[in-house]
Amino acid sequence: MNKSQDYSPGSIDTGKKTDNAVCIRVCAVPPDCAGLRLDQALARLFSQYSRSRLQAWLREGLIRVEGKVLDAKAKVYGGERLEWDCLPDTAGGLDEAIAENIPLSVVFEDDTLLVLDKPAGLVVHPGSGNLRGTLMNALLHHAPQLAGVPRAGIVHRLDKDTSGLLVVAKTLAAQTHLIRQLQARTVSRRYLALLHGGLARGGEVAAPIARHPVHRTKMAVAEGGRAAHTRYEVRERLGAATLVECRLETGRTHQIRVHMAHIGHPLVGDPVYGLRHVSNPVLASFGRQALHAFRLGLVHPLSGEPMCWFSPLPEDFSTILRQLGSSGVDSGDVNDD
Repeated sequence: MNKSQDYSPGSIDTGKKTDNAVCIRVCAVPPDCAGLRLDQALARLFSQYSRSRLQAWLREGLIRVEGKVLDAKAKVYGGERLEWDCLPDTAGGLDEAIAENIPLSVVFEDDTLLVLDKPAGLVVHPGSGNLRGTLMNALLHHAPQLAGVPRAGIVHRLDKDTSGLLVVAKTLAAQTHLIRQLQARTVSRRYLALLHGGLARGGEVAAPIARHPVHRTKMAVAEGGRAAHTRYEVRERLGAATLVECRLETGRTHQIRVHMAHIGHPLVGDPVYGLRHVSNPVLASFGRQALHAFRLGLVHPLSGEPMCWFSPLPEDFSTILRQLGSSGVDSGDVNDD
């Protein structure tokens, strides 16, 4: 392949707008992807999409290398120009999403970034059964220019019933910068999770995660899955439950929920990975997975300044901790080691 002479690695530029999508050109394959298969390079560049999804877009000709449709197994050498006709979302894209006046809790906003405190119960992306009333619908109303940014600027997601902080990029350049930060693990994401059982100490789980082989709506620890790494430390022991702080080293679907269930301490209230029978009435009454994204840290894409935000525990989470006899948790009290 001939390497592009006109594009810098990793930069993104917008192309002409068609009836169905905004043409996005990823200007060059970064040098550190040299020697990888094309689908492996794409998975590294766009970790928010599954490998199978990227392979399907390659087959459909939506992604081209130097203007050519190539097989997913083709090797890349670094510097090649990628052309992408569209970036459809895995659960429905901007074509299905309409702007809706849904209240947002804005923690920070400038011309580049938007940091939100998402409530439990709010779906992030439109999908089957959730075409309206999602965070994406709300974003398109709050900042209409996000219709020109892939996935309305969303670079990472929270599960419907997980509360807490989430960052949105307001420009293509900012979105690219944040995705690179996620890949480089310079975005700090910390969660408070209430787990069943008593944990003697903190630890870490480094176990690959893949789609469950039988229950396709679930994820599971599985050999051959994508690398996943979660660190956790005990914040408070509460008898039948333990409050822990989790730090994501990777960002796989349902990662904390899967990893905590894997070590035998599933999240309280988790309807998918939790306990089937809970004898403690306080724990049994909690209506969602007890998971809150309380801290978000990143480097501002434009200024280069490190920034950090904290989110207080929502009322339902605070209530169950009080009922369990908690001495009180300060979401700003974290260990920065």
